[in-house]
Amino acid sequence: MKKKNTPHRILWILLAVIVLVLFWAASEHRLRPAYIGIAKLENKIKGIDGISAASLAQVKGDARRHSRMIRKGFGLFGKAKETPEENSDDFVELAEAVPDAILEIRYYSTYNFVGTRIDGYKQPTALLTRRAADSLRAVSDELLALGYRIKIYDAYRPQRAVDHFVRWAADVTDTLMKPYFYPDLDKSVLFDQLYIMEKSGHTRGSTVDLTLFDMATEKEVDMGGTFDWFGPESHPDFCGNPVMGLYNGDNRKSPAGRSINAEQFANRQILREAMLRHGFKPLESEWWHFTLADEPYPDTYFTFPVRNLP
Repeated sequence: MKKKNTPHRILWILLAVIVLVLFWAASEHRLRPAYIGIAKLENKIKGIDGISAASLAQVKGDARRHSRMIRKGFGLFGKAKETPEENSDDFVELAEAVPDAILEIRYYSTYNFVGTRIDGYKQPTALLTRRAADSLRAVSDELLALGYRIKIYDAYRPQRAVDHFVRWAADVTDTLMKPYFYPDLDKSVLFDQLYIMEKSGHTRGSTVDLTLFDMATEKEVDMGGTFDWFGPESHPDFCGNPVMGLYNGDNRKSPAGRSINAEQFANRQILREAMLRHGFKPLESEWWHFTLADEPYPDTYFTFPVRNLP
């Protein structure tokens, strides 16, 4: 009769128990309090009470990222490995990373150029890569000192949302929201004039659509046109030179003879110049659209939905 190798069996049992304990302990909701406690202790040693909202967002992101790294590292619990496009580890929620921002996520609602909630928007939240969010926080802090808050219309946009736009644009009979967003254009030109494309910078995670909110008047700042207006009136160079910051009133590009005044042009410049000072670059066709120049994922088009991060 063959003698059983008891020590080896015990060793394997102990190893299995250790792996299970580590896997259990590595869940985010267990790591997060520990990480927050360490951050608070570090601040206390430095003579700082508590933890800022920005630091809290970073700590939560670290806990989420490290939890996933540990749990994926074991690889023996059956879950398929995520593709890079599905991975949200380097993203943060703007409600935490930029706490002074106002969120009005148009594609979660029906008030947008399509007229329905857009695919992939599961919750009315805004996500950005951590690098872009850090730069946007600097923009927010600067503008808050001037009496403004930033209002976010859209940030990260999943590829399935872009696909929804493409399907909508291909159906030229669906003009439900034409009076509000493209009254001067025939819907058939939206592809040719690049208002709708099969890929979007938003899907790379470092692009944001936003405007200004005036704390004194408790209203949005008058930009001379609405977010997602399809037409030359939305171009930063409409009625002026945005590089020089000069208003000239030249509205010849407007097919309906629309115009914006000097104050509205100046308001657009306040937003534009603050964004440029903190590393964002503008889009030539939309005054509200900015992309981090040093975006961390210039070639990755993410697919995970817009919702609160786990």
